Amino acid sequence: MDFSVIGQKIKELRKQMGLSQGELADGICTQAQISKIEKGDVFPYATTLYLISQRLGVDVNYFFDIGMTPRLDYIQEVENQLRLARHKLDFDTIRQIIKAEEKNPLFTQNKKNYQLLLWHKGIYEYFKNKDLQTALTLIEEALSLTRQSEKIYSERELDVMVSKAVFYVEEKLYEEAYSTYQGALKYLENFPYLTDNTIKLRLIYNFARLLTRLHQYDESISYCNEAIKWCIEHDLLFSLGELHYHTGYNYELKGDYKSASFYLTKSLQVFELQRDDRFVPFIEKKLNQWKSENKISS
Repeated sequence: MDFSVIGQKIKELRKQMGLSQGELADGICTQAQISKIEKGDVFPYATTLYLISQRLGVDVNYFFDIGMTPRLDYIQEVENQLRLARHKLDFDTIRQIIKAEEKNPLFTQNKKNYQLLLWHKGIYEYFKNKDLQTALTLIEEALSLTRQSEKIYSERELDVMVSKAVFYVEEKLYEEAYSTYQGALKYLENFPYLTDNTIKLRLIYNFARLLTRLHQYDESISYCNEAIKWCIEHDLLFSLGELHYHTGYNYELKGDYKSASFYLTKSLQVFELQRDDRFVPFIEKKLNQWKSENKISS
């Protein structure tokens, strides 16, 4: 672990917050100790590092990660760009990022970072080239890089499994998709704490979509409501619009247009709040059509 990198990051965050070494040290340790930590001369005790992280407003694991991974901020930015492109279904951007980074030593010499590229390369191969076999091979290769046990998966590995299940659903291989989702949900139960609360939403939302395809509307609605509750409890807008829409879609398929209208209207409000116009015209058209057909009141 590179202690000097951790010290440099502490110094950088301290200055960004406008704190002196003495102000950062107050109630934690001495100013001299902070000076030594920032210079990389000493490494703080775990409790000291935790208190420093709290004062600087970051998770203590951030310092351990940055100590193990040079230029962690760059890696995180690449990951954020890939996540955004994935959410927007912008597969060309995914390919551009992969092409730019696939020979970068920051990725090729670190299994976890390289896993990120392989995973998204699999996504690109399936959705742009419709090459299921190549996509699945890349997904399995990505999982094998970090998998420590068949009983325990990391958060990243759960995300990769969701992509694998999505491929199966698109290919109408519903039995394989169902089994993959069930396995991921089982692994999710073993997590005492999630660092990324959106992982649960991605897993449940995509599983709910599969259940709808299997005509298990009530079970799909139940999972959507569980995910909506999770969004509210954790102050998340991520997938909230999609979850409300999909719940309404299930009710539409059941012929319950009153409930369907309630959830579609909620989804419309969320999408408008997020300034996400991709689905707004479609939802508005559907609601207006139901009104014209007297399926719901005006």
